[in-house]
Amino acid sequence: MSNQTLIKIDNVRKSYAGGFEALKGINLEINRGEILALLGPNGAGKTTLINAICGVVVPNSGTITVDGYDVVKDYRQTRSMIGLVPQELQLEAFEKVFQNVSFTRGLYGKKKNPAVIEKILKDLSLWDKKDNRLRELSGGMKRRALIAKALSHEPQILFLDEPTAGVDITLRRDMWRVVKQLQEKGVTIILTTHYIEEAEAIADRVSVINHGEIIITENKQDLMQKMGQKLLTIELQDKISSIPESLKNYNLSITENGQALCFTYNSQAESTGITTLLQDIKQAGLKLRDLKSAQTSLENIFEQLLKESA
Repeated sequence: MSNQTLIKIDNVRKSYAGGFEALKGINLEINRGEILALLGPNGAGKTTLINAICGVVVPNSGTITVDGYDVVKDYRQTRSMIGLVPQELQLEAFEKVFQNVSFTRGLYGKKKNPAVIEKILKDLSLWDKKDNRLRELSGGMKRRALIAKALSHEPQILFLDEPTAGVDITLRRDMWRVVKQLQEKGVTIILTTHYIEEAEAIADRVSVINHGEIIITENKQDLMQKMGQKLLTIELQDKISSIPESLKNYNLSITENGQALCFTYNSQAESTGITTLLQDIKQAGLKLRDLKSAQTSLENIFEQLLKESA
């Protein structure tokens, strides 16, 4: 996979009426052939960013280029390279699958090509449903039909906006397989999600967006390393107001009520340091009431990242 930049987002800002700033100076480069997960809570700016790259939303300032073409000036050129699978399942209920997907291809000015449509439907395990009306399909199959439509004009780039929101786990795994297969065929894929396991399962790189800003863009492996942190809450019998001198070397913080110590450790490390910590706490004369361990969730990581980026 060559690390050639395919999409370049340069200081893109977007505000809406009423002054709401959806994107606050976004910089991001997306490489040809990669799967990038855009991870963030609802309302973080994921959909606005995708719509800006697709030319649906025009930024107030900054530029976006796709393969060197400007998405605003060269709209037709860039739009033909992009397939977009929206969040909402908007499908023409009474049309048949094959016709609908072929029709979408025509909208992009591409000549009829039944062989291409057949191949797409087969790749997405939809071929046996080609003569079904869209309204007869299950939710999962409808989602596949949307992907088929997005791929009908053979785009180089596919955007999936929350592709597995509201679908069951088996279908989610199927979708991941489909996405991987598309990548093998050279399609560059950007998906937005708030499921950490989705990013973990299929992305090469993960970009975390919050409040219209990109906080971090990292290789998935590196990010997962950071996410391998666990939080140990050590509840004490008596409140404390400060961390004893002898425990200053540990990465500890006191909870607001002074009733517990919080210790962050790496669950993937050879030694977590918990045993020595507990011994040292005892030596410092503190009595334990309870211990709770929790994996840092995406939320915690956001909070961490936000603190660091503030």
